[in-house]
Amino acid sequence: MTAHIIDGKQIAAQMREEIRTEVAALREQGIVPGLGVVLVGDDPASRSYVTAKEKACEEAGIYSDDHRLPADTPQADLLALVGRMNADPKISGILVQLPLPKHIDESAVLLAIRPDKDIDGFHPVNVGNMVLGADAFLPCTPHGVLQLLARSGVRTAGAHVVVVGRSNIVGKPVANMLLQKKEGANATVTVCHTGTRDIGAFTRQADIVIVAAGRPNTLTADMVKDGAVVIDVGVNRVEDASRKRGYRLVGDADFAGLQDKASLITPVPGGVGPMTITMLLHNTVAAARRHAGRE
Repeated sequence: MTAHIIDGKQIAAQMREEIRTEVAALREQGIVPGLGVVLVGDDPASRSYVTAKEKACEEAGIYSDDHRLPADTPQADLLALVGRMNADPKISGILVQLPLPKHIDESAVLLAIRPDKDIDGFHPVNVGNMVLGADAFLPCTPHGVLQLLARSGVRTAGAHVVVVGRSNIVGKPVANMLLQKKEGANATVTVCHTGTRDIGAFTRQADIVIVAAGRPNTLTADMVKDGAVVIDVGVNRVEDASRKRGYRLVGDADFAGLQDKASLITPVPGGVGPMTITMLLHNTVAAARRHAGRE
């Protein structure tokens, strides 16, 4: 068996074209979705990510209001900026890029964002509604995972899904989303983490394994059954002297080893990654519709 590669770039491109078409239709009705982005400091990874978001907004026809602040920006100034964006009718959704400098309380900043503009899905109101299965902005990376599964024809209803990782950004939300009694979910979910004694004992039972542990080779071929679906959320830098940059990107799963074991698998890069910004655009458009009373 050779695993079929789930092409996240292709699926993301398809969704972005759908979003671009929807934005064009909204603009004809006088509704312009707007994304407010705040970057504090000059972390290279965050800067690159924010730049990619800006480009994606431009391509989709979404208005982008970007603020790049120095690393020593006082917390009060950041909260004041969030307050202005909360009140700005041109801004449908707000994204404050994490991590923030150590002198800023991330929780205070995330709580300051209006829940109806919290397109990252991090506000407790959205988290609570997600767990309850009520209307909420879903976190972008977990939502992207569900889209990859659905658009690759993977049936989750009745399937046993094992999630490796319990972060608030990926592990916990994707487990909760897959538990919901809804289309594209309705799975039996097991969550493994650093306190799990034998992760392989659980992953070998899984129809679908979602690994988001933040460590290379967390999931190896001997840890999955034949024909399992593997979704790799991890992005890790591994030293590689043969590369110009001196490193290469790998996921949390042993991609080479799993190719002869899994039925479908996401690559790193090019798998889950492209979906995160795509779902951010999706949430921004949804927020614009809600604010205009169209949803």
